[in-house]
Amino acid sequence: MHVIYGGTFDPVHHGHLRLALEVSERLGNVPVSLVPCHIPPHRGQTGATAAQRLRLLELAIAGEPRLCIDDRELRREGASYTADTLRQLRSELGADVPLVMIVGTDAFAGFDRWKEWRQISGLAHIIVVRRPGSELDPAGEPARLLAERGVYSEADGVKALGGKVSGRILELDPPWLDISATGIRERIGSGRSPRYLMPDVVWAEIQRMGLYGACPVKNF
Repeated sequence: MHVIYGGTFDPVHHGHLRLALEVSERLGNVPVSLVPCHIPPHRGQTGATAAQRLRLLELAIAGEPRLCIDDRELRREGASYTADTLRQLRSELGADVPLVMIVGTDAFAGFDRWKEWRQISGLAHIIVVRRPGSELDPAGEPARLLAERGVYSEADGVKALGGKVSGRILELDPPWLDISATGIRERIGSGRSPRYLMPDVVWAEIQRMGLYGACPVKNF
């Protein structure tokens, strides 16, 4: 099984990292690949460059064997589209390896606005991580797709994801750390500390590089 978790990671924080580990554990400690996007198609410019965000990710996951980085979207020109990434991965993995992508409820709520969204479930399984305060429109396409392809028992869902290569949707409700990258950027920009919202090594590097309006300091 090959599992990916995409995002801007601008910057990476404990919410991202804990979520990736929770999914890994629910699936039997399979590795999860963090896939930082190059140019996000549904939001403005990132606060840090691709190279800087990649550096922060590398520092954040150092020493954790269940997390790795796939930088293919950073190496690809133009906007980063999930369908393109999944097609590339499927061609590399072959026809027999289950491919799984992780999204939050908030992102899945707009799934029908993604490029080639109808093709995605034919390329991979989807794990939808429930996020407090984010609900699907019962009359919308994402809710219809979930009703059609959803697996509602976690044990049966894990078995289903491993038994097929794509096409199923599993909802998970792991402990959620309510941390947002937007909030972290705003906190740093206003001169407040984001310590304990992210690994210390990441905060130290943000200060060293002067990202998000941070002023270099000697101590945390």
